[in-house]
Order: sequence, then C-alpha cells, then structure tokens
Amino acid sequence: FWTARAIARAGLGRPLLVAFAGAAVIGAVTGLLQAYGAELPLTAATRAPGGTFGNRNFMAHLVAVSMPALLLITLETQSRTRAVLGSIGAALAGGALLLSRSRAAWLGVAVPAVPFIVEGFRTGGIWSDRRFRGRFVLVAGFAAAGVAAALLLPNRLDWRSDSPYLESLVGVANFREGSGHGRLVQYRNTFRMMHMHPVLGVGPGNWPVAYPLYTTPGDPAFDAGDIMPTNPWPSSDWIAVAAERGLAALLMLLAAGAVMAFTGLSRTRRDARSTDALSGLALTATVLATVVAGSFDAVLLLAVPSLFVWGLLGALLPVQRELAEISLGDARRRAAAILVGAAAILFTLRSAAQCAAMLLAGDGRGVRAVTWAARLDPGSYRLRMLLAGTPMARGPCDRVRVHAAAAHALFPHHDAPVRLLRACGVRVSAR
Repeated sequence: FWTARAIARAGLGRPLLVAFAGAAVIGAVTGLLQAYGAELPLTAATRAPGGTFGNRNFMAHLVAVSMPALLLITLETQSRTRAVLGSIGAALAGGALLLSRSRAAWLGVAVPAVPFIVEGFRTGGIWSDRRFRGRFVLVAGFAAAGVAAALLLPNRLDWRSDSPYLESLVGVANFREGSGHGRLVQYRNTFRMMHMHPVLGVGPGNWPVAYPLYTTPGDPAFDAGDIMPTNPWPSSDWIAVAAERGLAALLMLLAAGAVMAFTGLSRTRRDARSTDALSGLALTATVLATVVAGSFDAVLLLAVPSLFVWGLLGALLPVQRELAEISLGDARRRAAAILVGAAAILFTLRSAAQCAAMLLAGDGRGVRAVTWAARLDPGSYRLRMLLAGTPMARGPCDRVRVHAAAAHALFPHHDAPVRLLRACGVRVSAR
C-alpha cells in the first residue's frame, strides 16, 4: 500500500493500475485455457478453472477486485486501441468469472457496479460525457459477449449439475443447505472462538489450530476422519480477522475501508466532470468488491489478492503531500536499506523453501522425497503426517514417534497424530 502511494506520488499511478489490471486479465486467461482443455504447469485439475492460481475461487476473487481498475483505465484512455484492448480484457475477465462459478466473486462484481453506475448519473458529470458513455457501452458489450461465449462454447469442466451456472446463481442466497449452510455453522462456531478471545484473537493463522475446540456435531466444515479436518482459514476475511487478530483489529480494518470508500465518493462529487471522478468511483468500487467478496470467502487472507487490493487502493487514493516526514541521514538510510533487504531475503528464502518442498514431495508416495521435503519445510503439518502415515496405514513406529509428535505439536487439537502416537505406545492426549 505504502509503495503504491509512493509510486502514485511520483506520477506513475496509472501505469501501476495498468499493470495490476493486465495481470488480472492474464490470470483470467490461464483459467480460460484450463477450462477449454489446455495443459498448463502448476495447475490443479480438482479446482478448475483456477489456472495457475490452483483454485477457481482464488482466480475469480482476483479478477473481481481488479475489475474497477480495468474499467477505469479503459474509460479514461485517449487511445482507441487501448480502449479496445481494455474491452477485450473485460470480455476475458467476464468469461472467466462465469466459468468459475464463484458466487462471492459474482457478488463482488455486481454490488460495486450499482453505485458505480448510479453515482455516475447522480453527479450528472460522468455519463454526460459522450466519450465516457461510448467507452462504457463498448466495455459492457464486450463483457456481455465474453459471458455469452463462456455459456455457449463447450468446455472441459466436469460439473455435476446439468445447469451449473443457473444453479450457482439461484443458490447465491441459499443458506439452508450446501455451502451456504456450512458457512453459517462455521461462522456460529467461530463466534464462540471470538467470544473466548475477543481482544487479540487466537493469533494470525491459528484459526485451524483452535477450531476443533469449537466445532459442533454435524459441522460441514469439520471432518474428524481427515488428517487435516478443517480448511486453512474460515470462509470469510472478516470472520478470520476477528477470530485471529481480535475485534479491535477488525474494526480498524473496516474503518480504513470506510474512509477510503467515502474518500472516493467525495472525490466523485467534487470533481464530477473530470477523470478524477472516475478514479473516485473506481476507489469506492474496489473497496466494495473487497468487502463483499471477503464476506463469503478468503481474499485478504491470501497473499496475491491482498497484494492486488492494497496496491490498487494505494494507487487510486488521491495524491496528497505527506502530513509528516522523517529525515534520515545517509548512515541511517543505508542501515535501514540493509535491514529491509536482509528481511526480504529471509522471507524470500522461506517461501522458496516451501515451494521447493511441495515440488519435491510430489504426490507424497516417495518416502525419501517427502523426508527431504520435510527438512526443507519442517513446519509443514501435511508433510509430517505423510511421513507418519494414517491410522489405517501408519508407517514404522520409529518414524511415527518423530513425525506424528511434530505434527501434534503443530496442531495439538487434531485427532490423527494422537491416534498414530497411541498406536505406537506413546501416551498422549489431545489438548
């Protein structure tokens, strides 16, 4: 966010928006390629069409939060060629969003579209401009064509329903069964977690560690027979923030979003007949898209969409002079640069080790490969459990005692490592 603000102050805010919007369109293209049968590396066939994101919801959320920026740069450009390219991007994004069947992403596009259009008419300046109107019709037409093409062209997606997209549309507000009901049960149980840890939460990333203590019989979000009985995160950014970081953190995050949304509206009404009005609308729409999509799924909890959201918001906020500036001498500046660089290298090495461990482990069947993977990523619960085995097919007890104990230390409330340790004569209880 702060880097994007600095880039915007340097006069490069628009190129940054183009980069974000272009990257989102490329992400949508990888999903479309997978949907229509292309064999791509680093894709997951079980969560198609996620493209290189590995999950259709992840791809769709990123596209949804980037749509206001794509619309902004297409509407305000002076070049017809760029306007057509932006419209083609909207068509590709629209097709990918439809094929994703991500209801959170659909709502994340539909809800911000209403104030974007209505506020533009209310101010009387934006849509009175003939060029803006023409560009908007062009973008909307291309997006509609992309959706229609996705509906009509045969694809390789293996949906169980005969009318998958209609079923997803009808089920947007269905909380009596399916994933909607599962979310309500999960939210209710997580509220109990929040009640027990209201100030600081259970700690960042610790929701799956603590959730077994709060699950209830019949909870669709909890499978006691699985070595990993829960998802890594709850089905809502806001529930996760409150449960893991506390209610104060949630209120501050929502307050920051509200301030940015109202800043966008204020800018639109103040500069009704300029491109600044469009920037204000795009800012407000980006906040709304994030809030809506994050209400039903993980958006800010994930690194890539979080990078996009905060980068887009930083670039879209009005450029203002700093309220305060701290001057650093040359020595302090060099020291700060060294510290930041060293931290970046450490974080990068950590992430690279985790990626290498996943690639090395492969399908998890090679004990030697998984052993080396666990050395690269010793904090991986899944790798530890792959080495320990399952209650139905456990490994040698000397291996179980090492790796199941490590897994139990990571997730002390999960039953699978406890059962393995007990089977090897180790006295342990789930805490």
